[in-house]
Amino acid sequence: MIKLTNNRSENYRQIFTLFTEELWENQKTGYPKSVQQFFKGKKNEVFSLIEGDSVNYLVGLGKSNFKNFEIQQVAAKFSNSHQKTFQDTATKISAEFVGEHQLEEFIKGLFLGSYKYPFNKEHPFWRENFELHTESFYQNKLDEISETVQALCNGQFAAMDWLNKPANAKDVYQISEFLKNLAQEKNLKYTAFNRKQCEELGLGAFLSVNQGSGKEAAFTILEYKAAAENDKTIGLVGKCVLFDTGGISLKNPDNMHYMKSDLGGATAVIGTLIAAAEMKLPLNIVAVLPITDNAISRDAFTPSDVFTAYNGKTIEVLNTDAEGRMTLADGLSYLSKNYKTDVLIDLATLTGSAVRMFGDTCGALFSNNEELKNQLLKSGDETNQRLWNLPLWDIWKDDISSDVADFKNISMKSVGDCIVAAKFLEHFIEGHQNWAHLDIAGVAFGNVNYAKEKAATGYGVQLLLNFIKNYF
Repeated sequence: MIKLTNNRSENYRQIFTLFTEELWENQKTGYPKSVQQFFKGKKNEVFSLIEGDSVNYLVGLGKSNFKNFEIQQVAAKFSNSHQKTFQDTATKISAEFVGEHQLEEFIKGLFLGSYKYPFNKEHPFWRENFELHTESFYQNKLDEISETVQALCNGQFAAMDWLNKPANAKDVYQISEFLKNLAQEKNLKYTAFNRKQCEELGLGAFLSVNQGSGKEAAFTILEYKAAAENDKTIGLVGKCVLFDTGGISLKNPDNMHYMKSDLGGATAVIGTLIAAAEMKLPLNIVAVLPITDNAISRDAFTPSDVFTAYNGKTIEVLNTDAEGRMTLADGLSYLSKNYKTDVLIDLATLTGSAVRMFGDTCGALFSNNEELKNQLLKSGDETNQRLWNLPLWDIWKDDISSDVADFKNISMKSVGDCIVAAKFLEHFIEGHQNWAHLDIAGVAFGNVNYAKEKAATGYGVQLLLNFIKNYF
């Protein structure tokens, strides 16, 4: 458990002192001239000051007009860069000028910055003797911050671990076992349909992807119920393609090892469920995870095949590497037809188009509801898990019209595929008036400070939690 307290007054062997540039300018005369010469309080600047048997880390936050998420970024970088020198001891945070939300962001950053795959709590911050002390807040507020940070870390680290796992450590059986145990531990309702059950239900779009797999299908539903009676419900659908070869429309093999990341939408949903359950958030969550891989075999689906989705609409497959929208189509329509939700959001590492458009700057957002769109944009800005809104104009509808089915799964044009995919998915929300689609292909997996290769960023968990707290 993260220990945060204000009840200790002895000398500390470790101190984290935070400064803005302006604050440092006013207080630097209290420090040796050698420190004044080198430390300026600039963003991400750190100076280690040895005083007897204790270490005072001076941490720069930059200009005083920083946003709260920037404090988290500074703390995470500080934690990651200095983890080998931190001591497993009572530690004081000296930052009387920050408010409770800013303190929470700094503590989030400290603990999130301790992540390394696989997460195993070897970092000093996670050991029994490590405590954080501050004299600026009442203990009940510090307890609240501790619990929030612990829940967030548990959710985000689980999400990152599952995205980082190699493909042979997260097949359908392994992730299903994890989800079963998670449901039992967090008191979630767990339901999963295997291939035969999916056939009986008519989940034809999802099964089209799974038919080439040597592993079972696992169309999975997880339900979180608020402790107190609450009729507010959010529906989440996360793309959960465990490994994506591209199928017969084979991907370029040069970077195919990164396709272990094609469940980034699902891991964001899983992390959010864990954190929501531990925070006891006062709403209900229904999460659908259509779990499969996209493999090549004699049974794999082929371009020109036509399949019938759960809602009865037919889809002509022109490209088997556009498999995510097939699984999401059934996930969205199943959730919409079987559950009443106030908000419906799907998240997916869906298109290279979104990556080419935004890189790792933001996710692509599509929504049919102005209020929902605006709150997601605001949550993205507040957490730095940003989104950019793109249109759902009907002009794109003709691009997925098929001669032999209701729809094609891609457009024959070489532009705007992330928009085409969103327009495709819109046909499977069953008229839901409060829907958003988040294409997070460029932001869920990328360059990080804890790994040499591309790895999980944790994108989506803080975004969704912020959205839930502010929307409901």
